[in-house]
Amino acid sequence: MSKLSGIRKSYELGSLDEAQAPARPLELFQLWMDQALAAGVPEPTAMTLATVGADARPSTRIVLLKICDERGLAWFTNYDSRKGRELAAHPQAALQFHWVEQERQVRIEGVVEKTEPSISDDYFRQRPPGSRIGAWASPQSSVVASRAVLEEAAARRVAEFGDDPPRPPHWGGYRLRPDRFEFWQGRPDRLHDRLHYRLADDGRWVLERLAP
Repeated sequence: MSKLSGIRKSYELGSLDEAQAPARPLELFQLWMDQALAAGVPEPTAMTLATVGADARPSTRIVLLKICDERGLAWFTNYDSRKGRELAAHPQAALQFHWVEQERQVRIEGVVEKTEPSISDDYFRQRPPGSRIGAWASPQSSVVASRAVLEEAAARRVAEFGDDPPRPPHWGGYRLRPDRFEFWQGRPDRLHDRLHYRLADDGRWVLERLAP
């Protein structure tokens, strides 16, 4: 424990000023994403997805952002997985991006819905054949006896579909429609910059600074 408690880092790479922040949080998010991509940040689209099940027990996992536009942020997965079951029970979620190299975090909250089947179809066709077979072979989040069970299931699907499997009915996209954004920029002495956007009832975004 003593080794962990002694870890320190001073955050000094940037700042975040509400006077220069755009009126719409999606513009700032897209700017930060573009900067992460340009800087070669490892896995810049990786985001923590937090959900809550019917038993009120929270869970998190890492998923990859695949679509970001005015309608929201989307990722793709197995609808029968734990996260799928939890989103069916409580269709709200939180996302978090952490770009360590740039000393930045973004937190996003909102309501979640399934993407249209056509969008799921389009994305599924972009995936490598092996990944598409995997979507058929893996009963995601279910207990399996061994890895051999998965490999045998994959082999059966290859025999069935060849190298062009269709999208499984249990697999597709989710879209989070944001109503909250928080942008965090590390600063010295733990006086970090935190800008919070919340969607008001009239559809306007309200910008506020939060204490670190």
